Amino acid sequence: MSYFLFKRLLTLLVTLVATSVIVFALLEVLPGNAAQVLMGPDADPAAVAAKAAELGLDQPALTRYAQWMSGLLQGDMGDSASYGTPVSELIAERLTLTAPLAVLAMLLTTAIALVVGVLAAARHNSASDVGLMTLAQLGIAIPNFWFAILLILLFSVKLDWLASGGFDGWYWDDGVWRGLWEGLQALILPAVALAVVQAAILARFTRSAVLEVLREDFVRTARAKGLSRSATLWGHVLRNAMIPVITIMGVQFAELLAGTIVVENVFHLPGLGRLIFQSIANRDVAVVRNGVLLLAAMVVIVNFVVDVLYAVIDPRVKTSAI
Repeated sequence: MSYFLFKRLLTLLVTLVATSVIVFALLEVLPGNAAQVLMGPDADPAAVAAKAAELGLDQPALTRYAQWMSGLLQGDMGDSASYGTPVSELIAERLTLTAPLAVLAMLLTTAIALVVGVLAAARHNSASDVGLMTLAQLGIAIPNFWFAILLILLFSVKLDWLASGGFDGWYWDDGVWRGLWEGLQALILPAVALAVVQAAILARFTRSAVLEVLREDFVRTARAKGLSRSATLWGHVLRNAMIPVITIMGVQFAELLAGTIVVENVFHLPGLGRLIFQSIANRDVAVVRNGVLLLAAMVVIVNFVVDVLYAVIDPRVKTSAI
């Protein structure tokens, strides 16, 4: 197990280094001048040059990359040119919204998909199976930003149950979370908008995986020993079907972390995705490269956790990896 973890950790580190090089290189080739954007199109060339020197843009690319990596190793992401504050503080503040939103959306996705997928597989080729998979197909076809607008029209405009956007935030004060319930209410509609498409995809994969396991001999043996159909399905079949399902769940959670930008803009949520979107428009390179690298690191770490879960669920995985 230790060798298995060592290999996965080494792969994680190599991937992160390669990702940092790609992110830095892509920002280097993007058109536009960050100093010019910040100073305005009519700014004096000398002032623009001074601003570029202040931002370090007059230094060679390799020097700037080395300084970026050195700062990251020391926990310093630099300062935002647009906001005038440390990038780490900006990202940490926005993550208090984006991370809970992604987790809430993933919990909804998992709950819906597992129930729908298992029930559809248990009633294979029945009317309920066809109906559930038809709904799943519709869910896959729905763009989440369009569904988000429908949710706003129904629950905010027509029914007036939930706010159409905004987020007042939450904070820890005197041993109590302040604004927690209000914050969760603000995230319900965005989480549902994100979860519908992902749940539809995961439900189809769950159904396929469960159907494959249902054909195994151990299922018939379990039933022959007197286990009920429900106990066999949820206690034995689902666990053995979880490896391909966990693969998709890991990818989906990474997508939710990195793909909240559209939904955050629809609901006017001050999350990490919206921060990166605004920073791209402002050519705030420090925020963009650190934010994108953080999202990429989250994707890599989620994949690492999925690999470890493989080994926990099925010990043959770590054996075959040696």
